[in-house]
Amino acid sequence: MGGLYSEYLNSSKVWEHYNYTKETLDTQETPSRQVASAFIIILCCAIVVENLLVLIAVARNSKFHSAMYLFLGNLAASDLLAGVAFVANTLLSGPVTLGLTPVQWFAREGSAFITLSASVFSLLAIAIERHVAIAKVKLYGSDKSCRMLLLIGASWLISLVLGGLPILGWNCLGHLEACSTVLPLYAKQYVLCVVTIFSVILSAIVALYVRIYCVVRSSHADVAGPQTLALLKTVTIVLGVFIVCWLPAFSILLLDYACPVRSCPVLYKAHYFFAFATLNSLLNPVIYTWRSRDLRREVLRPLQCWRPAAGVAGRRDGTPGHRLLPLRSSSSLERGTHMPTSPTFLEGNTVV
Repeated sequence: MGGLYSEYLNSSKVWEHYNYTKETLDTQETPSRQVASAFIIILCCAIVVENLLVLIAVARNSKFHSAMYLFLGNLAASDLLAGVAFVANTLLSGPVTLGLTPVQWFAREGSAFITLSASVFSLLAIAIERHVAIAKVKLYGSDKSCRMLLLIGASWLISLVLGGLPILGWNCLGHLEACSTVLPLYAKQYVLCVVTIFSVILSAIVALYVRIYCVVRSSHADVAGPQTLALLKTVTIVLGVFIVCWLPAFSILLLDYACPVRSCPVLYKAHYFFAFATLNSLLNPVIYTWRSRDLRREVLRPLQCWRPAAGVAGRRDGTPGHRLLPLRSSSSLERGTHMPTSPTFLEGNTVV
């Protein structure tokens, strides 16, 4: 074991593994790759900004401190960190990869796996919350906030352990024949294990939503109200987008496990599948704000800071300034529906 960890700082190991699994090595930065890298970095910056706005909106408005929004905020946090991890991955890819030590390589890839794990467990937490709130008609009150935070903390702890297994020893250093082609320092068994775990969790989430839909459709009007159905539709869209974006990447990793080394040329194009998967982190905030009028208003508020300034300037120079109208509250996920108070989601048959 000591010999294994002693190789973590050996800068020739990454080159050795890439030379074994790849037909050609990226030793020079081409103009097309530079353009692609710049585009990915811009995309990731947009991911960070979008999810940061969602987190600020959830944190600053007490109306969004319900269980559902806390779990959505946790998903936004994982997407934000995924954007940061993708930027680091892009900057340390290409010719730079061959100069990394194994521990640097594990940190680069492990960060992406950790954020992916956090996203999957966040989706599971949201599904469980919906099942408890609707199928069991049970509320998350203020006294349950500690339980929610423990659930969120546990999901991140499990994600850290799952993503950190390779650097703890579950890798293929010293066993080239067991290496993944897509991730040349990861053992194929580890990649298969992670994809299997994610697939089982996503299947369980789909089963939970099927059960929730069955309960809602067969329940009385209070449970199957418009806000409840709208919220259920939103989280279902989030889950569907995740599956659509990540299914190609999961498929390429399963193919990687099945293919002998250098026998499947499509594996050398895996970066396109992972680039497509990053769209999930970009689309999630769009889904939140598109489906929720209240959240959209709160997210866009920092971008509209110039409006109050314009009104003050107008009054100073004698011209009529812009008068700020009070914000009307509306149902969170029911577009075009207004309510006299400012509830956001329905938990079971009670508004919170």
